[in-house]
Amino acid sequence: MSQEYMTPVPAAPAQPLLRHSITQVLHLDFPMLMVLLCISAYGLLVLYSATQQDSDILAAQAIKVLLGLVIMLVIAQMSPIFLRRVAPWAFAGGLLLLVLSHLIGVEVNGSRRWLRIPGLISFQPSEFMKLCLPLILAWYFHDRHLPPRLHHIFWSLLMILSPLLLIAFQPDLGTSLIVAASGIFVLLLAGTSWRLVIGALTPLVLAAPALWFALRDYQRQRILTLLDPDSDPLGAGWSIAQSKIAIGSGGIWGKGLFQGTQSNLEFLPEIQTDFIISVMAEEFGLIGVLLLLGLYLLLIGRCLVLSVRSQDTFGLLLSTSLTFTFFVYVFVNIGMVSGILPVVGVPLPLVSYGGTSMLTLFAGFGILMSVYSHRRVLR
Repeated sequence: MSQEYMTPVPAAPAQPLLRHSITQVLHLDFPMLMVLLCISAYGLLVLYSATQQDSDILAAQAIKVLLGLVIMLVIAQMSPIFLRRVAPWAFAGGLLLLVLSHLIGVEVNGSRRWLRIPGLISFQPSEFMKLCLPLILAWYFHDRHLPPRLHHIFWSLLMILSPLLLIAFQPDLGTSLIVAASGIFVLLLAGTSWRLVIGALTPLVLAAPALWFALRDYQRQRILTLLDPDSDPLGAGWSIAQSKIAIGSGGIWGKGLFQGTQSNLEFLPEIQTDFIISVMAEEFGLIGVLLLLGLYLLLIGRCLVLSVRSQDTFGLLLSTSLTFTFFVYVFVNIGMVSGILPVVGVPLPLVSYGGTSMLTLFAGFGILMSVYSHRRVLR
């Protein structure tokens, strides 16, 4: 054919940037991944200082972060359809592990929270329920009429109460509250009337005096300390008093890395878990805390953006519930160390030293990426 009769072919579109192509192939969200890496790196730096430059703890935490990233990557490859199919089995398995923790669990500080596989690992089954409960509730409401009817609310409340009671009787009040919040968020997002929620909570409020006597001595003491922190400054109020001293002494700019006196002189308890943000406030000051809060806000904001782009009920309920639960996680820890909430043993997410909680958090972000990256793109 003559060259003059050949139809010119339009030039191929420019190839996307390498980072876009890689993250799309791996079903990862690049902005979320970057914020997660920043928070994790910041957390490793603060942990290294809080443990007085203990390289072994730093290495162990770094390995957990890397393992969490691998778990996030693996879960991001799973389609929401697959997650919906395994939801009932995941919830049943989580309940079984909670029952086993009561029967054969390892007791630490008077609480049976841990299951130990000899020679391998120890883990907290209650942490998995932060994922399993939103999964089963999102699965339950996926094909049902919304807003939910009364009998749907009844069965969903049973799903919430079953792990809640198992965790509360370990006892682990902090985790039970986080798990309950993850389930209640799904109910509210499904369109449950606030009147029904208030009606369900009213009996609990009326039963508060009776519940007071059901609490253990140390739990009642924590509530009394919240109401009057100076009642026992050398006993139950010691941790909150020292935490406030550390936060206040940091000022705006902080004392500097490795210069925190409250942590180095061991005045602060649980500095590598529950009270690690007190170490951050003392050494990096208000600016350092605001930097972390800014990163948390970026992460939560990005999670909300991915959530609202979900294309089915399952993905929307699941991803939004996980996002709000993460917010509660952060709020409870910061409120606890600043004295506006009772001490309930909730670590600072992605910063505090821990294994099961770290892996569960990354798994949750993997679910968010899966819901977003597997959506059907309409042209």
